[in-house]
Amino acid sequence: MNYSAFKWLMLLLSVLLISGHASADVYKWVDEDGITHYSDKKPENEEFTEVLVSSYQSVSYANVTDETSRGVTGTADKGKKVVIFSADWCGACKKAKKYFRRKGIPFREYDIDKGSKAKRLYKQLGATGVPVIIVGKKRMNGFSEAGFERIYR
Repeated sequence: MNYSAFKWLMLLLSVLLISGHASADVYKWVDEDGITHYSDKKPENEEFTEVLVSSYQSVSYANVTDETSRGVTGTADKGKKVVIFSADWCGACKKAKKYFRRKGIPFREYDIDKGSKAKRLYKQLGATGVPVIIVGKKRMNGFSEAGFERIYR
């Protein structure tokens, strides 16, 4: 990605994150010269992917129902294993993973921008932002250490 495109993306993400729970249609494509572009308008003659630009600004909790958990809670196994749906650009996701590593908490990560299985499971949960953290049948949208301890007990 060239420096100009990177600055554009960072500005866009900053504006969206400052405005509360935000989401937008952002399109990414690589032109014939190998330059990566981001825009809020679909490119007319290029193959593109949609980029999820959404992050939870506060923590909320829910129980994971059997209907929405197909394939998700099974990945957490039994016990205290953690599943996190994340994205590389998400600061709260990085904070959560750093916390898990520091505390020696095993976790399974699904990057929703990098894998079709991750996207499918994420959509199945009806999630609209990242991180989404699941411990057994408990779900946390967003991240705080105290909030995570609440569902991890």
